[in-house]
Amino acid sequence: MNATVPSPDAANSRFATTRRETLALLASMRFAITLLCVICIASVIGTVVKQGEQLPDYVNKFGPFWAELFGHVSLFTVYSAPWFLLILAFLVTSTSLCIARNAPKILADLRSFKEGVREQSLKAFHHKAEGGIALQGQAALDHVSAVLARHGWQAKAQVRAGGTMVAARKGRVNKLGYLSAHSAIVLICLGGLFDGDLVVKAQMALTGKSTFEGGGLIRDVPPEHRLPAGNPTFRGNLMVPEGARSGTAILQMPDGIVLQDLDFDVELKRFMVEYYETGMPRLFASQIVLHDHDGSPPVEATVKVNEPVTHHGVAIYQSSFEDGGSTLKLKALPLQAGGQPFEINTRVGDSVPLQQGKSPLTLEVTGLRVINVENLGAAEGAGTDVRKVDLGSTLNKHLGSGVSPDKAKQLHNVGPSITYKLRDASGQAREFSNYMVPIELDGQRVFVVGVRDTPADSFRYLRLPVDEQGSLDGWLRLRQALGDTALREQAASRYARQAAPADKPEMIEQLRVTSARALALFAGVEPASKKSTPGAQPSAGLVALSQFIDDSVPQAERARVADVLLRILNSALYELNDIAREQAGLKPLGSEAAAQSFMALAVISLSDSFFYPAPVLLELQDFQQRQASVFQVARAPGKTLVYLGAVLLIIGVFAMLYVRERRLWVWLHGAGEANPGSRMLIALSTPRRTLDVDAEFTALRQDLLGASAAAEPAVIGDTP
Repeated sequence: MNATVPSPDAANSRFATTRRETLALLASMRFAITLLCVICIASVIGTVVKQGEQLPDYVNKFGPFWAELFGHVSLFTVYSAPWFLLILAFLVTSTSLCIARNAPKILADLRSFKEGVREQSLKAFHHKAEGGIALQGQAALDHVSAVLARHGWQAKAQVRAGGTMVAARKGRVNKLGYLSAHSAIVLICLGGLFDGDLVVKAQMALTGKSTFEGGGLIRDVPPEHRLPAGNPTFRGNLMVPEGARSGTAILQMPDGIVLQDLDFDVELKRFMVEYYETGMPRLFASQIVLHDHDGSPPVEATVKVNEPVTHHGVAIYQSSFEDGGSTLKLKALPLQAGGQPFEINTRVGDSVPLQQGKSPLTLEVTGLRVINVENLGAAEGAGTDVRKVDLGSTLNKHLGSGVSPDKAKQLHNVGPSITYKLRDASGQAREFSNYMVPIELDGQRVFVVGVRDTPADSFRYLRLPVDEQGSLDGWLRLRQALGDTALREQAASRYARQAAPADKPEMIEQLRVTSARALALFAGVEPASKKSTPGAQPSAGLVALSQFIDDSVPQAERARVADVLLRILNSALYELNDIAREQAGLKPLGSEAAAQSFMALAVISLSDSFFYPAPVLLELQDFQQRQASVFQVARAPGKTLVYLGAVLLIIGVFAMLYVRERRLWVWLHGAGEANPGSRMLIALSTPRRTLDVDAEFTALRQDLLGASAAAEPAVIGDTP
């Protein structure tokens, strides 16, 4: 059996058919609108999902599964994703074919008045009128031309055997609006392609450049990760500390970074920032000096938000600001008994080894904030009762937000703060935030120190009361004394002698044992429960007392025992604090209201401090701020196309929505020997029928027909 071989003519015919169908699809308006909808959806995703962040940030926000899935489809870099650029290219092609297919028809229609329409066809129009005028011949034609010119119509007359056809048009800009709007889409998309990552990626592929994923200094990055200064388009970030200069921008790519060398250096002389009362920045401004590499004289300029500076075709925008390596003087306060404070001199961005506790730690200072505006409104019923048995609620309150959310809004600048991380030997780190000066909360001046386990969490704050000198020494002295066995025993003995009744000396030993047990439980050196795992770290603070009561006391007696035990603990801590003060050469604390307030808050903060996941507190003693400006530098030749496209889009949309195309025909012919003059048939065509068109036609009829318009009224809408 012989197979049938298609003839060359048949194959060519199928190819031609396929090509026509493909071009028809690409040039169809439905295809272009579909692509535009997809681009709009992708742009919404790119707006909602923050672009260009580190992968761990997305994992914290969406979870490992969704973060990996979104990363595979490039939802974190939508505007540089290959599928987005491909859709954009198809949209440009489709819209260009639409313009190419329809432009000749539109231009031909703009040149045509359609004066060849037949007389009978005019009677089928929606707007039509007929009547007679007393003028004949050229006089009638001049009358029609004058009326149309007065109403803004462009007209053309065609003389025929039976009469004269006058064709007029108005609002032809509506047709140009179609071309203008579609051309705008093409220009805007082309501008986006030129100024996007497409040109950078193409240049990297052609010149053998690759992305850089390592670390270190910018000057040490090899040339294969650098783009030349003559790069036609780029957009990157440039960070310059005060007093320094830089000429290399960083371009963020999906798989790393690329360095963009500039043909000039940017020197930051001074960075200025002003704030609103809420603490939000009101003004960023950078005084810069531009140094050309060719030895030209330096150029001074000021860059502000929304007021960029352009140099050699490169626009320099004020993007944000960072710390430029401020020098810090920190005081480390060990929490363990016997620990001695020591000083740390470092700068923001540096790492310092910190040998405290059982394992070595690394201190990484990440930020310095000179201004912190917080809501310090006074709450009703403020105050803390240390005898409260609801220990879980108390712990959540004092390890939660540093400022209660149910307060009246009162904004105050509470002074500088630092943020830092303590990283252990396994690489795990917690982030801390400490304020430099005390803050007055609920009528008590306290130091506020915060901690969070991951960047996705909110800071939990610990309030530490200040002593009579306004420092943290009093609280720290009591915290270290609590960990000293000898001082706890001494405090328990002193409390027992003072609390035992004079007629019952046998109670001294009982009170001593009870108070010593309460201090040991509170200090976390004695297991609170018989069910504790051997070798496990004992509970401490008020939580330990709560566990002890739950494990050892019948439920009916727990409230009474808890109240007694907390009173004994408070009194024993008073004695422990006085002993610590005596060793420091200070007089006893006393019983004034300020002293009682200090001790009430000290009990809570001491309990909370056992959950503080660091062996030391870092106190900011002094700093020398050095700020840095983050500039966005861009060479964007496509912005001219985008601006031109935006203007054309406005013109096109306005023309299509607010300019109505209308065509008018006036047929003039003789009225006959018995009735000298001329008969006139008027018809108007418009794509959209509105009340304004009806009023316009009525006015034209009145002016064209004159007195006969009342006798022979126009017929509007009788013909479908």
